[in-house]
Amino acid sequence: MQRDLMLPCLPGFSFDKNLDRTNFARNQYFTKIHDGVYYLSEKFDKSDPIRYPSIYARGEVQELPPWIAYDGQRLMFKAFFQETVNERWKAAYQIRVVNISFFLEDGTMKISEPSVDNSGLEQGVLLRRQRIPMPDPVRYRYYDIIDLNIGKEPELFGRVYKIVDCDKFTRQFLNRMGIAVPDPIEIPKDPYLELHKRETFPKKPKQKVDTRGDFLKYDKQVLRFYGYWDDTDNLYGVVHDLEIYYYLADNTIEIKENLPSNSGRDSGSTFLRRMQVPKIFSEMGSIGTGNAFTVLNVMGDDTSHGYYTIDPLNTGKVRREYYKENELSIGAQVNIFGRIIVITDMDAFTKEYYRKKYGLDDFTPMERPRNVGEICVKVERYIPPYNGFGSYEDSLGNCFRVIPQPPKTDVVKFLRYDKQGLDSYVLRFRAQMISNVPANQDRQFIIRVFLMDDTVSIFELARRNSGFRRCVFQKRMPVMLPNQEVFVSKKPDYYKPEDFYIGARPNLNGFIFEITSADVYALRYMELHCDKFAKANAKLIVEKLRQTLKPVYKEFLQLCEPAQSIDGDVRVLPYEKLREVLGKYMEGKITEHEIITIARHYSSHEKKEFHTREYIRQLMHTELLRTLWNDLDRLEEDLHHWDRGRTGFLPRHTLYTTLRAARLPVDVELLNSMLDHIHKNEEEQLDYNDVLKFINVKVDPPPPAPPINVKTALWWASEKEPDCGAGINWCVFIKDLNIVDEETNSNESSKSPEMQITDCKTNY
Repeated sequence: MQRDLMLPCLPGFSFDKNLDRTNFARNQYFTKIHDGVYYLSEKFDKSDPIRYPSIYARGEVQELPPWIAYDGQRLMFKAFFQETVNERWKAAYQIRVVNISFFLEDGTMKISEPSVDNSGLEQGVLLRRQRIPMPDPVRYRYYDIIDLNIGKEPELFGRVYKIVDCDKFTRQFLNRMGIAVPDPIEIPKDPYLELHKRETFPKKPKQKVDTRGDFLKYDKQVLRFYGYWDDTDNLYGVVHDLEIYYYLADNTIEIKENLPSNSGRDSGSTFLRRMQVPKIFSEMGSIGTGNAFTVLNVMGDDTSHGYYTIDPLNTGKVRREYYKENELSIGAQVNIFGRIIVITDMDAFTKEYYRKKYGLDDFTPMERPRNVGEICVKVERYIPPYNGFGSYEDSLGNCFRVIPQPPKTDVVKFLRYDKQGLDSYVLRFRAQMISNVPANQDRQFIIRVFLMDDTVSIFELARRNSGFRRCVFQKRMPVMLPNQEVFVSKKPDYYKPEDFYIGARPNLNGFIFEITSADVYALRYMELHCDKFAKANAKLIVEKLRQTLKPVYKEFLQLCEPAQSIDGDVRVLPYEKLREVLGKYMEGKITEHEIITIARHYSSHEKKEFHTREYIRQLMHTELLRTLWNDLDRLEEDLHHWDRGRTGFLPRHTLYTTLRAARLPVDVELLNSMLDHIHKNEEEQLDYNDVLKFINVKVDPPPPAPPINVKTALWWASEKEPDCGAGINWCVFIKDLNIVDEETNSNESSKSPEMQITDCKTNY
């Protein structure tokens, strides 16, 4: 619908011009390709400067109304006016600066005065937005843009303003309209403000010096010194151990005394409260000594009828010097109100502060003098041996307190290694019992190591009809290392997470286990924190292999060289072959966990499927038929609700949440295994239509699966081998190994690892 541009876009002002119209043919325009060549187009080309110039003759182009063309545009002028003031001393007038706004869309004007703090004037809008008529004798006309310019003095309702400046937009607009804009004019000085710019002493100055700058810069930064006060010259005097605190925020000093036990002096540890310490102290100052200014009595002896003022010269003010941080160092003697304090040492923060600010490097501590009869013999606290009741920490608490308290836990370590999202901070290993009893040799266990408190729990995975129960073999508890004296005073050593790795044989409370595998989380966590777990540090393992394989490097290459390649750039060495050759040459110098770490580090990213899609579907249908679940239609509605665009794909977390919300009666491990076998798109989103076909028991039903424990059968413990890929990248492994054969002069052995990789790519 077209409308008349001269009318505002409001209800009732728009008309349909297509009424009674029968011809709706589109207009054809000639568009220019290059000089002399034109073609028909449905729209005219506005970018052609020749066919459509930027300046039109009046009447040829439909003009926009000013309320559309100049919407939100205004001219800004800076002006001032002189106001007479009769009540002020030495100032008969004042200068007030204002801003004049001229709105182009309707020709209205507004005058406002910027707000100035403590001006005493009601500033703001002086003249509301309106059209302002010209003064006599031309009151028939209103002010327009030709009447506003720098240097002009418009009279607005009896008040004369002088325009001195304008903004950049106003200057450009007037220049385009053909109006010359002069240079800015300087505003005359206000005599009242010039009078107040003279330096005068305030009648009531601030009594407190502003120290917020030092407070923000040195807040919570305290220099700590160690010293002593030798009071042995007096009767029954001793050497007092002191700690001196110097606060950088306000240059105050606080001294506390370290009272030994059973000293008989229980009055308190505060030796000097926090204050500024003067260097020379003779007497207590009178009242008002600490003020920053001196008060003078101008006239009158009576304090109730006298007049006072501030002395700008501070006559009679007593100057005191206080201790600063540059006067405190090891060996310095500080006079604290007549007591000589000797500084002997300082803490690490104070040493670093003096090293950076003053360039000091010598912080050798001093020895304090000993008291008379003081014998410096370190007496160790005798702890009775462990009696076997409770844990070692419980029994130790009975030795320190009459009323025993429970042992304190490491809260920082507990919060650091507590479960956070998908990080359980629990390392799980699969182990097999080592025993001379034939029935115990095939027993499988799950060993869990909790990083928050280094405790260990053992769960037995008993097979059916084996004579053993599937239950907790050992509850969660710290396990002591073997071959230790139990009933002694020394705290025993316990197993740490670093002691558990694939191939280790820990002795847990008299039972020997051999760790055969670990879950993916444990392997990944140990590799990410390889500084604590040496068996998962790939650099250390490669260095060990380099030292051992260097004498037999040529023979190692002949045995391990891959015979096939996946593509033209990658050569893969099978994991079983690597394990066999390393076991041959290392001869017990490398563990199974270290071989797995190398295989995972140089993995070719090939994964093995331990359970097929058909097997998981068979288990899923067995569980659904066993629980008589038949809410497939409701599940389909929920999936369509989340897929608003009907793409057929959903993210894994959304699909997992929807299946759990639909109360699908299957175990979480089985549900995750099913999602691992669902088809995906390029964005790694799952096809929920494939899920509906997967769990539909009426379409292509598989044979029922034998009854199994789904929670443990699909767990990582059911896998025969750790997830280390199908092989390793041979070229990258040889490059990091970086061994040059010095015994032979063959071309292959004398080449660098980069040349060997190049030959590896060209041969395959």
